[in-house]
Formats: sequence, C-alpha cells, structure tokens
Amino acid sequence: MRIDTTENPTSVVGPDGARITRKDLPSPTTRRWVARRKAAVVAAVKGGLISVEEACETWDLSAEELDGWLTAVSSHGINALRTTALQRYRSTRS
Repeated sequence: MRIDTTENPTSVVGPDGARITRKDLPSPTTRRWVARRKAAVVAAVKGGLISVEEACETWDLSAEELDGWLTAVSSHGINALRTTALQRYRSTRS
C-alpha cells in the first residue's frame, strides 16, 4: 500500500466515492467507531489528507489500531471494518 505524503490535498475520495474534506471527518471526541467513520479516516490517511500521526493523535488511536484498519480495508474492503465481521476477516496466527 502506498501512502502519498508529497502533497496536501484539500479533499480526497471517500469510502462512498464522494469527495471528503477535513470537516467531513469524524469529530475528535468520537468514541463509538462504526465502519463508516473508520472508512472515512482510512480514506483520509491513504489519500494524504491527514498523516498517520495526526489521525492517531486526533482520535486517540494507537498506531497498531489504525494500521489494522488500513490493512483490513486493503485486504478485504470496507466491510472488514465492521465489528461483527472481525472473526471472518481476522488473520489466523499460529
């Protein structure tokens, strides 16, 4: 997965195909993470709208948690961000 950080766009394509800006991202006080909100943050990071560090700081996420979201979307699509689908998309580690 390539994350372009050479330019700072004012908007990126969101998970539903519409353009999103910083004001369209979840509130910094968000505590209930539904798939749609996670997908918006993932799209913003992948599109270069915000950095990984900024996302982690803004929403009090660990780097591992955000990386898990990025990996899930890259491997299985947005549906992998649903809490009820965790068992289906979780990697099996021995």
